Amino acid sequence: MNTQKRLNGNQIKLIAIVAMTIDHLTWAFFPGTQAVWYVFALHVIGRLTAPIMWFFIAEGCHYTHDLKKYAGRLFLFALVSHFAYNFAFGIPFMPFKTGIFNQTSVMWPYAWAVVIVIVSKNEKLPQWAKFLITVAISIIAFPADWSSIAAMCPFYLYVHRGDFKLQARDIVLWSAIYALVYFLFIDKLYGLLQMCTALSLPILGQYNGQRGQWKGMKWFFYLYYPAHLVIIGILRLALHGDIPIIF
Repeated sequence: MNTQKRLNGNQIKLIAIVAMTIDHLTWAFFPGTQAVWYVFALHVIGRLTAPIMWFFIAEGCHYTHDLKKYAGRLFLFALVSHFAYNFAFGIPFMPFKTGIFNQTSVMWPYAWAVVIVIVSKNEKLPQWAKFLITVAISIIAFPADWSSIAAMCPFYLYVHRGDFKLQARDIVLWSAIYALVYFLFIDKLYGLLQMCTALSLPILGQYNGQRGQWKGMKWFFYLYYPAHLVIIGILRLALHGDIPIIF
């Protein structure tokens, strides 16, 4: 615990929730990858969310009493969130009808990130088996929002817990990989946008190691995430009809 640092876990998670909501509302009101400065600026704010969530998935792996139960809870959450996410953005519930990108929510790779941690801690598995399992998990997580990055980066943040310089490097490196894929295959401008995840580093650098007084933040997020996506989906239908708004 560092008392000189000013932000507890709840406060940082709240920043992530607000940034995520702004980002998703921007997709609803301004569909697609629009090269308009104020739309772009709103999506820049949204880049704060992913690295903060990666960081706290790693923290969750450290503090949980049962990694398997933690993974199971996230998988259940990922199932519920799949339908909310796809409804929000106009993506068919059945994967791969519209391609291989953004086929389900980021909660899917988050759950797999915990599985990677579990595998890494299994002393009975040889290193080659751990490597192959990790590759398989990366492939399984690839079609989700934030793709395999959202499974791999939390794992490395867990491994490097206690060394914020290494964690910052992890966030920048894995964001750069995602940005490159986005740049090459989806949209060049919005590929560059993904590097704005680095703006989260000054915020995460102020983390004091404390959870915060309110113990309900975890359950609040579990309810808020799918609920706000349903509202985004209703807005999408009201504003644009039944069309996809994210590409």
